[in-house]
Order: sequence, then C-alpha cells, then structure tokens
Amino acid sequence: MPEPITEQAERVLTLWQGSWVAAFAVGILVWGLIIWSVIAHRKRSEQLPPQVRYNMPIEALYTVLPIIVISVLFYFTARDQTYLLETDEPADVYVDVNAFQWSWQFTYEKELDVNGNPVSVAGVPSTSKDELPVLVLPSDSVVHFDLDAPDVIHSFWIPAFAFKMDAIPGHPNEFQVKIKPGVEGDYEGRCAELCGFDHSRMLFTLRVVTPDEYRAWIEEQKANPQELPASPDVQEETPAPDQGQDTASQDAAAQDSSDSAAAAEEEDGQ
Repeated sequence: MPEPITEQAERVLTLWQGSWVAAFAVGILVWGLIIWSVIAHRKRSEQLPPQVRYNMPIEALYTVLPIIVISVLFYFTARDQTYLLETDEPADVYVDVNAFQWSWQFTYEKELDVNGNPVSVAGVPSTSKDELPVLVLPSDSVVHFDLDAPDVIHSFWIPAFAFKMDAIPGHPNEFQVKIKPGVEGDYEGRCAELCGFDHSRMLFTLRVVTPDEYRAWIEEQKANPQELPASPDVQEETPAPDQGQDTASQDAAAQDSSDSAAAAEEEDGQ
C-alpha cells in the first residue's frame, strides 16, 4: 500500500495488516492440521483405524472457532469504519468536490475571491500532469470534503488516503481527514468508478504544502481568480415524440396532397 499521509489512512493500514495476520494465522493452523493428519494417520496396516464421526467436541470447535474469528474481524471493521466516517471535528479547510464527465472541480467554500466567488479549480480530461486540476491542501490540518456529481456516479480516490468515496448525483456524500505534518509533496488522485468514455483520463493531482504556503496560495487565487474551463452541463433527455400526433400529422399531410391533386385535375378539365 502507498505510504499513508493521513491519520485515517494509518488506521486503514493497521486494519489491513491485522487482517493479513489473522488470515496467515488461520492458514497456518489449517495447513498444520492437514499436514499433521496426513503424517500421523497415514496407512500402516489393513486394520480400520478408530472412527471419530459424530465427535461433538470437535464439531463444536469447527463451528465456534470460525464464529469467533469472524466476530473479531467484524468488530475491528465496524470500529474503524465508524472512525473513518466521523465528520464532527471542526475542519481547517472545506472543499466541495464536483465530479463530472470527465474531470474535477474543487471549490474552497469559505475562501472568496475579489469577485465574491469561492476560490475554485477545475480541469479537463487529460493524462498530462501539466493539464490536470490541482487540489492544494495544507499539511497538519483537518480537511472536510463534500462530494457531488451532476451526471453519473464517480468515485473520489486518493491512494495515499487509503480511502475512496462515491460522488452520486442527487445524493451528496461527505468525509474528512487529518493530514499529517511533514508529508508535503504531490500525490495522484483519480476516479475509481467506471464512468464512461474518458474514465481513464479523469485524473487530478493532490499537492500538500505547508500551512504558510497554503495561505499564500489561497491569497494568490483570491487576487487572481482562475478562468475555469467549461464543464459540460447535464442535458435533459429529449422526450420521445407522440405517436398519435405523428399519425395525425401524416394523415393531414396526405389529405392536403389529395386535395391539391383534385384541384389540379379540375383546372386541367376546364
């Protein structure tokens, strides 16, 4: 897994490592019992060995032990999921994430530029790092994300967060993270939900900077707002034509044609 850069990602990494430890422990136990039974109970004579069918203690163990293992895994998963979805802590930065086919728009809710609009960054579909939208965030800070989409389901994913969440039309989602100090740098971000033709180019860059550098960047954006690329609007579906109206129009056109032909014949006769 990527090196986690948030406190929440540390929790995910710990859960992931603990799950592997539990899986290896169960695997070693099962394979050890299999190998032991093959060696200890290999055929030595033609005599039928003692039968242990309907051994209640062993059958109870087969039932109780898996229930214990699953219950322990469920407890830690539910505990960590609750922690990851907590949004009660006051955030230092609030970001609206608008996912659209096929790029991103990041709006800093509480930061208004000289025109009175929130500071915003948007991009276009691309695989060139220079053309990707850049999400700038400060280290050692709590960041709150509000996710939405105008067209189809997308998924906001930063591998260094060890976490992703869907952006669903008509169903806003939210989460927040605590970015650790000393993790400044650029990180990849992308859409993790197959969303159409240019899904593979729906990328962005996360740039973590120091709090002072972040404040300087915000002030620069306020003074010189970026011109945002046009993002496609969701087009309303064109209603299907009324078959009854089409038939009536065709009948009227046919009647007009017949009347015109009859008038022409009368003129020729005269």
